[in-house]
Amino acid sequence: MKRGPRLFVFPSWAGNPYLNLMNLAPRAAGYQLLERSAFTSLLSTLDELKAGDVFHLHWTSPIAQSAHSDREAMKRVKTVERRLSLARSRGVHVIWTIHNRLPHELAYARAERRLYSVLAEAADLIHVMAPHTAELVSDVVRVPEEKVVQIPHPSYLGVYDSDITREQARASFALEPDEFAVLFLGQIRPYKGIDVLLEAAASVHRDDGRRPVLLLAGSASPEAIAQFDDLKPSGLRVITSFKSVDDSDVARWYRAADVVVLPYRAILNSGSLHLAATMKVPTVLPGIPHLRAQFGDQPWISFFDPDDASRSLTALLNGKDPLSGRDDRAFDTFTEAISPWSVSLEYLAVLRTLTGEGSLGPRPA
Repeated sequence: MKRGPRLFVFPSWAGNPYLNLMNLAPRAAGYQLLERSAFTSLLSTLDELKAGDVFHLHWTSPIAQSAHSDREAMKRVKTVERRLSLARSRGVHVIWTIHNRLPHELAYARAERRLYSVLAEAADLIHVMAPHTAELVSDVVRVPEEKVVQIPHPSYLGVYDSDITREQARASFALEPDEFAVLFLGQIRPYKGIDVLLEAAASVHRDDGRRPVLLLAGSASPEAIAQFDDLKPSGLRVITSFKSVDDSDVARWYRAADVVVLPYRAILNSGSLHLAATMKVPTVLPGIPHLRAQFGDQPWISFFDPDDASRSLTALLNGKDPLSGRDDRAFDTFTEAISPWSVSLEYLAVLRTLTGEGSLGPRPA
């Protein structure tokens, strides 16, 4: 196999499903992937890159937000700025993916905003997944329109395949037929609105008499677990697993669920939504304008009012079973259009354009 240019992906955490899916086609095409996650390795690997290599920066937290002081954070940003300038002078190409408006756990806002400006200037291309990204981050950084390329978040078709049936999955949690299972699966963080979900679920009195059960799974800090313990309503049955769910066990949680609720206070892109679609589970999102614009035509998605979150979410969960009358074809249409291989091929087209191997072929922003 012909060896292509080097592709330096940062940060690259072992087992990250999004990165694994995006890099399918580049790996198959012979790109040599360099995967690092620590700030020191970011600098050393940047220095190794040569003309024609590509540096793709994803999440920015390991740069400024892993510092120990505001002064150190700013120093790190200035160091990255210099190293990027030197790399570009050697003919290294730079891509930046905007995953979040700002890191969710933001300790050094001034340094982070400066970093965004540095990246907007240094990047040859700025990858966005949502069509309104540039507008949504405009109070943080000006994103040059001519640099923007839109490639959607892939679905997870083929990633979490399992033979487990809905009946088997529900039995594994001892769920009764008259119980209505509400699922949240993902990292347990304050910005994700778990407190709102607990309050809303505790107030549910469904029209069909089914009792709500909350399935809550994902890694959580001791502080987040303590917060959950303080907020957990006494009358609500909650099944928890405060650790990362193994890939082999993801399907069990989704197959047991009647609905997925993502009660986020802030959201730009969400892999959880695409995972729920892949698992064919109806999903509830905050009715933020850009989410309504992007997903409002999907019959398997409902929206709650973020300005009256608890009451609005309770009303949705009280209503008709969201599984009834839903056609799997709606899920299939959504997920097949953004299958991992097709999305990865779009990404490969971008890489080949930068490295002089092809013409740009992603979806227009």
